[in-house]
Amino acid sequence: MWPDSRSVGALAGLAVAIVFTWRLLRSPSGPQRRQPKRQAVTPSRSGVSINSNTNVVASGVYPPSEDSRAQNVIDEFFQPVKPTLGQIVRQRLSEGRKVTCQLLGVILEESSPEELQKQATVKSSVLEVLLEITKFCDLYLMERVLDDESEKKVLLALEDAGVFTSGGLVKDKVLFCSTENGRTSFVRQLEPDWHIDTNPEIVSQLARFIKYQLHVSPMKTERSAANVLSSPSLEQFFGCV
Repeated sequence: MWPDSRSVGALAGLAVAIVFTWRLLRSPSGPQRRQPKRQAVTPSRSGVSINSNTNVVASGVYPPSEDSRAQNVIDEFFQPVKPTLGQIVRQRLSEGRKVTCQLLGVILEESSPEELQKQATVKSSVLEVLLEITKFCDLYLMERVLDDESEKKVLLALEDAGVFTSGGLVKDKVLFCSTENGRTSFVRQLEPDWHIDTNPEIVSQLARFIKYQLHVSPMKTERSAANVLSSPSLEQFFGCV
């Protein structure tokens, strides 16, 4: 006698239930949620954990210290380059190629021919500027003296200061005369682009013949001509003081 169709269906359902239960028992109890990795916590001296840097970087915001360092790098990169003394000298002299300059009160500490009879001293503050001028200008130094011994003292002082070792100035370009008019004649003959002097009368006389002049005077003076500038010292004219 063949089994009833209802019995066959019941047996099939029972078999499916048994297989499903067996598979369920073999598999994990259910999908497990992945646990986030714990971050090591370093206790601070006060016993409170500090994790602010990690949270700040994760949010895309950097600590102020790193931000300021980055800004300093940018500021240094875009900072204008400071000109050298040589560049300043060329600019202030308007690229002039020949310069005549009085010694007393400009290059030397002494201010009168009488003082040169005792000693001659090169101003230490003007030496750097003087050497820069000799690098690209044909420089002539000149002064009124009362005797030959004064000439020797001046040349020796310039030599000891190292003025002749740079190669831009030689002793033959240090000129001496016995009168103030003699200095004026030297300048007229040499026809420089610039003349530097302390005597306002000589500066005024040469204003018609020389392209530019610098009147060195401790006192502020009125401009005698459009081509005459003034400064308390040669080094201050180039911003070295």
